[in-house]
Amino acid sequence: MADMPISAYDHVHTFAGNPLDRASDRRADARFLAGRLADPNSLAVALWNGQPLVETGKDGPRLAYVAAPLAREAAGGEERLLFMGLWKDTAVFAIDLEGPADPAEGPLAGLGRFEDLRAMALALPAAEAGLAATAKGVFEWRRRHRFCSVCGQPSEVGDAGWKRVCPSCSAEHFPRTDPVAIMLAVNGERCLVGRQARFPKGMWSALAGFMEPGESIEEAAARELMEEAGLVATKVIYHSSQPWPYPSSLMIGLIAEVADGEATPDQTELEAVRWFTRAEARDLVAGKIEGAFAPPPSAIAHHLIKTWSEG
Repeated sequence: MADMPISAYDHVHTFAGNPLDRASDRRADARFLAGRLADPNSLAVALWNGQPLVETGKDGPRLAYVAAPLAREAAGGEERLLFMGLWKDTAVFAIDLEGPADPAEGPLAGLGRFEDLRAMALALPAAEAGLAATAKGVFEWRRRHRFCSVCGQPSEVGDAGWKRVCPSCSAEHFPRTDPVAIMLAVNGERCLVGRQARFPKGMWSALAGFMEPGESIEEAAARELMEEAGLVATKVIYHSSQPWPYPSSLMIGLIAEVADGEATPDQTELEAVRWFTRAEARDLVAGKIEGAFAPPPSAIAHHLIKTWSEG
């Protein structure tokens, strides 16, 4: 597949920028889908246990696209197929492969190797990382929603992988996205970052938490800041967002101004908090502070800290 452009926004994070026309109006068109799956010019992205199939190109790793007829055979049925959309006139699918046996040593031998998506995210072309993240997000949803949440019976695939239908009670289920407010708290010329016990030693990041029903983005940010650090938000400014397919989050990046006060970690979500000046935050992002570093550029938290520190 030729190089694919990525949409031009102020901030396009890793896993964003899927360039396909999702062609959602064709998902229920069985004749169209059957024809495109049989077309050797149609392509597919392959994932095995959540890992995309990649190959080494002249400029580094790329997704290894599989001809759609082979992908259909490897998938073994509609349950593991997803119609991703159109690249110009080329149909693009994805297949979800599971199990202990590596398909790169079986039906997909010689086409590439399966690699961890998070580890490969910055090495892949941005648009292809977005493609792989879309497929992973849908497949993770499918893996967790094989049974109807209304009556408990097994559900079936619909709309080319974008819906599940219960044959027992006719309930329809759609891929979920879990919104997360992630905010850099700032007070004058300093910002606050925190540490969770699960973080790599020395890593500091922006505070974050899942939004709750009946809550605005601003309210979620204010609640999380109070709960995790005891700080009062006075103003919340939107920065950007990032799809995060682990398994189905949408990271909503914010800069949150907070009132004067002593920040105290709650010892449940956070084990420690720390204030940094703008100069110190720049050094944190650049890795110039011994024993302390920011999240990698693949994470929106990195860019929240970087944007504020350079402001």
